[in-house]
Amino acid sequence: MTEPPPGLQQSAADRAGATPQLDAEVRTVALGGFGAIGAKLAGCLDDGITGLRLAAVSARDRDRAAKIVANFAHPVPVVALEGLAETAEIVVECAPAAVFRQVAEPALRAGCTLVAVSVGALLDNDDLVGVARACGGRVIVPSGALLGLDAVAAANEGIIRSVRMITRKPPAGLAGAPYLIQHGIDLDGVRAPLKVFEGTAREAVKGFPANVNVAVALSLAGIGPDRTRIEIWADPGVTRNTHTIDVDADSSRFSMTIENVPSEDNPRTGKITVLSVLALLRKLTSPLQIGG
Repeated sequence: MTEPPPGLQQSAADRAGATPQLDAEVRTVALGGFGAIGAKLAGCLDDGITGLRLAAVSARDRDRAAKIVANFAHPVPVVALEGLAETAEIVVECAPAAVFRQVAEPALRAGCTLVAVSVGALLDNDDLVGVARACGGRVIVPSGALLGLDAVAAANEGIIRSVRMITRKPPAGLAGAPYLIQHGIDLDGVRAPLKVFEGTAREAVKGFPANVNVAVALSLAGIGPDRTRIEIWADPGVTRNTHTIDVDADSSRFSMTIENVPSEDNPRTGKITVLSVLALLRKLTSPLQIGG
């Protein structure tokens, strides 16, 4: 078994609070990231969610984050990414994919539950599942901007023949994607739907790391990142980030479409993404659970 590094050997139960006998029903949450998703989650947790308590946040701009949380009803410290695991039982990773491991590895070595929003980064850090297994941690992937992952996972208990997802976004929602830059694709002035990518989920998340984390979540629920096929369209005719999934399995054949309102703070992310994390966090402490 891999031993946790010094300073991270305290159990998740011990980190629940200074008076665990009083907080036995409350689970502590730390947020790795304070952007459009993290800041919204922090505010909701501070407002109060039964069974959960915000313990700490981390942020690229620590001074800005400190000023915001200082005005919370229950102010919390702003700590380094690597220090989140020392403050809470549940660590929500909602930072840029480039720092995914800085949040994830200490949390899993400390036996925490990791809620991974940048699920695409799991493909390049799949050894962390082994770390979680060895250290008593757990990785949970929220549904994010997608729907029907329960149905895909159920179908995968049988035989899935194919999974395909078509994503359509306003051109501004794809701006800056590495794949577009690498291939010299300019979306300025696009007047008609333009297919900018077709390939596997693994290839899609490398080329569009801020746009199609949902493709990886879909692939992990089903037949994997190398068999799940993805199309990405820049479509000036849509105002919502739209994902259509087609699944062909021995148990069923189904299609699903979701149209997500883009976040005001980050058009690459749908408003429903943060709500899916909130729903997942509530489920962790609820006596009633609907779906997987």
